[in-house]
Amino acid sequence: MKDMDFSSFDTIVDCRSPAEYAEDHVPGAISAPVLDDAERATVGTMYKQLSPFEAKKLGAALVAKNVARHVETLFAGKPRGWRPLVYCWRGGKRSAAMAHILREIGWDAQTLEGGYRAYRRWVVDELEKLPGRYELVVIHGPTGSGKSRLLAALREAGAPVLDLEGLAAHRGSVLGELPGQPQPTQKAFESQLRRELARLDPARPVFVEGESKKIGQLQVPEALIARMRASDCVLLDTVPEARVQLLIGEYRHFLGDPRSLERRLDCLVALHGREKIASWKALAARGAWEELVGRLLAEHYDPAYRRSSAKNFARLAEARRLCMSNAKETAFREAARSLVEEAVPA
Repeated sequence: MKDMDFSSFDTIVDCRSPAEYAEDHVPGAISAPVLDDAERATVGTMYKQLSPFEAKKLGAALVAKNVARHVETLFAGKPRGWRPLVYCWRGGKRSAAMAHILREIGWDAQTLEGGYRAYRRWVVDELEKLPGRYELVVIHGPTGSGKSRLLAALREAGAPVLDLEGLAAHRGSVLGELPGQPQPTQKAFESQLRRELARLDPARPVFVEGESKKIGQLQVPEALIARMRASDCVLLDTVPEARVQLLIGEYRHFLGDPRSLERRLDCLVALHGREKIASWKALAARGAWEELVGRLLAEHYDPAYRRSSAKNFARLAEARRLCMSNAKETAFREAARSLVEEAVPA
């Protein structure tokens, strides 16, 4: 399993604690803990402070009880030929205990050599190598120009797309948090990113949105950022009126939660000063959304984009320019079709 090919298994079973699973897991793995968080802490404390023997005795009893519950519930409907892959933190006692019981039942249960720790090292290594396999086309444009909308249209048109903001659950700006959807952990983001990269066809150009090194609280892997910054670019030139409407649509959730908007604007005090932030808040308070978004674009987003884009993306000056005269879906679909046709060899 050094190449981490999971395709020959029917189910990937993560038998670590729920907290370990929540931080990150092999994509598609189900959670079947042999010790829950409290049990794991109790056994660990007993091992260090009382007696390794007593800790192992308690741990064995808890593991047997929990595996029995999973057999009666999670695994109850599995057929005779079911082939699971079981892993824990290091591929040690927890996964070995569960796999042993499953094999005694008659299932061909295997364990992941090295466990999650080996998987995690593999993900990091893959994220250093995979970006170099692809020809990327980076979609650029200042905030509100419709980059995410164009990516969605490209995917709809059948083009390979790497949606970093979708994977990161964040739109990449100071107001980019998605309502009710927290960002994944860094490790979980990287697991999903590796899976998405591996699914792409190296023979076709891959469209990706131009990003900074951070999307919200998450870091984009260095190898991918370097590849993006050396790639061909497409520049969206969207008229100001359309940009305002696109941003109002994206940030509509703030209309009903002005306090959340104020908290996000407060993050910009160090850049713009309290007086300007107060003037933006006043516009939000009276519902002047078009004026507020127009000022945010002119006074915050556009200057930041001008400072960073040309400096970080060497080929932006020679980018193909797409002029977008409105915010309609049809305009972005047409732009996507033209890019897909251009990317297909004659």
